[in-house]
Amino acid sequence: MINRVKITVLICTYNRGNLINDTLQSLIEGQTRMSDQIVVVNGGGEYDCQSTLDHWSEKFIGLKVVSTVNKNLSVSRNIGLDYCDGDLILQTDDDARVFPDWVERLEKAHSSYPKAGVIGGDVVDSDGKTFLSQIADAATFPHYDDMRKVRSVPGVNSSYKRKVIKDVGKYDEELFRGEDVDYNWRAIKSGWDVLYMPDIKVLHVHRPTWKGLFYQHYMYGKAHYLVRNKWPDMYSSYPLKVHSFYHLLKLIRSWILAPLDDAYLKSKMIIPKRRIISFLILWLISLNFRIGSRVQQYITNRNI
Repeated sequence: MINRVKITVLICTYNRGNLINDTLQSLIEGQTRMSDQIVVVNGGGEYDCQSTLDHWSEKFIGLKVVSTVNKNLSVSRNIGLDYCDGDLILQTDDDARVFPDWVERLEKAHSSYPKAGVIGGDVVDSDGKTFLSQIADAATFPHYDDMRKVRSVPGVNSSYKRKVIKDVGKYDEELFRGEDVDYNWRAIKSGWDVLYMPDIKVLHVHRPTWKGLFYQHYMYGKAHYLVRNKWPDMYSSYPLKVHSFYHLLKLIRSWILAPLDDAYLKSKMIIPKRRIISFLILWLISLNFRIGSRVQQYITNRNI
């Protein structure tokens, strides 16, 4: 007799009382394979979601709510992991709506690829109708047409074998963002593969304003520097230090060619009649990311 795999879904929420209801509905009422446990770490906030959590607790006995004072996502995830009983730990966010076969596909993927400790997939804009949402979709998450090994998958659509959690340990609580990139890199260094599968999908509520989108990528840039500084052997388009002509060329490329190339590839996802303006906006977002990295580098070096 084959033992049934136990599956836990971990969600960390803060100040998202207006969003998490649809997340839980997609997990509790919409799945072809129900998870055995859902752990929600609730950091409260002005838009606390406790009443929503109480509602869904009555509908699904496997919902475990852990209340805490929010510090950052790494801290909340570490708190939540202590309550996760599953053989597989699936992670999504309070602004996501998972596809109906999300749990089922992740379970099958982990069974089919025993060396893959981390498996994730596509993140699709939940709106898709506005120009802003199309730009956010192209700029924020990777999109591939085929299954492939990657360096990381977004935390909003990720899953881990329990053995990986034991090997890698806790999330780095010093990272205010980029904790998923750091964690997945540590999984790779522990000998595990990280797989992206395009058929494993979640819908995501992107930032609703241009200011919010640009700030998001500025903060991504700051977090990227912290992770890159922690792991000098991690691939990056820019060097940490310029101590040779090669590194100087790489630095110049990272500020000129890399943003242009990034914007060109991502603008191809936008409808043709808006491709030029899309290219310009995506180029500015890419530059904004790099500005965030340089600002964080200055802050880090100043504090040494």
